[in-house]
Amino acid sequence: MTAQPSRHDHYPRADTARRTRLGAAAASLEARWRAEDMQPGGLIAAIEAAADASPDEAIAALAPWLADTGWLTDRLDMALALIAADPFARVPMRVVGGGEAAGGLILAERGPIRLTLQIQPAHFAAPTKALFIPGRSAVRILGDGGARVRFHHVSLTPGEAAGTFIAAAASRCHSDPPRAVAADEVWTLDTAQTAFTLSDAHRDVLLLELAVQPPSPLPVRSYDIASGQLVRAASARRDSSFRQMALTLLRSFGRTDAGPLFAAETRSEDFAARWSAMREFVALDPAAAHPHLASMAARDPHPEVRRAAAATLALYPPAKADPCPA
Repeated sequence: MTAQPSRHDHYPRADTARRTRLGAAAASLEARWRAEDMQPGGLIAAIEAAADASPDEAIAALAPWLADTGWLTDRLDMALALIAADPFARVPMRVVGGGEAAGGLILAERGPIRLTLQIQPAHFAAPTKALFIPGRSAVRILGDGGARVRFHHVSLTPGEAAGTFIAAAASRCHSDPPRAVAADEVWTLDTAQTAFTLSDAHRDVLLLELAVQPPSPLPVRSYDIASGQLVRAASARRDSSFRQMALTLLRSFGRTDAGPLFAAETRSEDFAARWSAMREFVALDPAAAHPHLASMAARDPHPEVRRAAAATLALYPPAKADPCPA
């Protein structure tokens, strides 16, 4: 079977002069945007000024960047001009997501604050899960696509918000009836307790999202919309998430020499990160993981992590049992 041609097959690898021009054009545009953003009144300057504010205060301080999107139109026009000059030009914006799912461009990011232009393709399948992420967000609909929105809600006790979240005791998710999306409407959400899903679009949906997601002891939670049941909890800390992805990659490569990295993460402050690291460690090297798993089953401060570790420990053959480390 003959491989289908790709546009990458035409990339001017041998044309040094052209590639130099491409790099210079992208670098010039990136430098221009960076200089504009760092000036007083610029986007990054505004974000940095709000860095130490509470999530609600940061959303309020940065709301003008959602209300007046002339700056965004100008930036996209410059990006399109770069591509028009050469289709292999690299626009200096970070891409997130994509494919058949929602994707977009990161327009600015500093610390816990991120501004993203997102597109949800037309005729996307209706979501079956609702995701709750600790923090706040403001979402402006730039193109409604004829979509319908459904808001989902979960309750949190003060103890859960402070870090004592127990999956078995989690409140159920309940959902509002779907309604039509209106262009230019703005949703300001406590994303730890309110999520939204879009469906039934016959055109692409375009939205601008300002999210403030500081490190939180409360995990990211995914709920099944139909039943309202919690289906997954994961670390809400971005640094923990990056380490989890790295450990998954090391495990997939069979890097048993990286065992100390897995062991260290099983002692993370974040209970979801501890258990994720332990699962990967057991899959990578059961013998090396065993003493750490035994310690977790006996001493982990989170009751569900202790139970999960004990249940996993019971799967080990008795002959392979090692003494529990002190």
